[in-house]
Amino acid sequence: MRTHVIMRPIDNVATAITTLNASDTVLVDGFDDVTILSVDGIEFGHKFAIVEIKEGTDIIKYGEIIGVASCDIQAGEHVHVHNVDGKRGRGDVNDGLQTKRIQKN
Repeated sequence: MRTHVIMRPIDNVATAITTLNASDTVLVDGFDDVTILSVDGIEFGHKFAIVEIKEGTDIIKYGEIIGVASCDIQAGEHVHVHNVDGKRGRGDVNDGLQTKRIQKN
């Protein structure tokens, strides 16, 4: 039974298509004999890292950049808002440089 989806070979995350329990091991398609350990339970529709992702590295899903790792992420770890920062529509970040927020009077 398939447990996850990876759309492009450049993806560094997979999407669970079934709930994965902590300590489940899955064979990651598209990689030679690579298995990952689900260190957190992964719910249906959620992402998990299929390779180690270093802080500051783009998160790639379906061949598209969907954010940037806000910390190091281990293969098998849940990839979600707790370890990913968005890159689009950020009024508080400009090209990676923190900008001052305008305070309302």
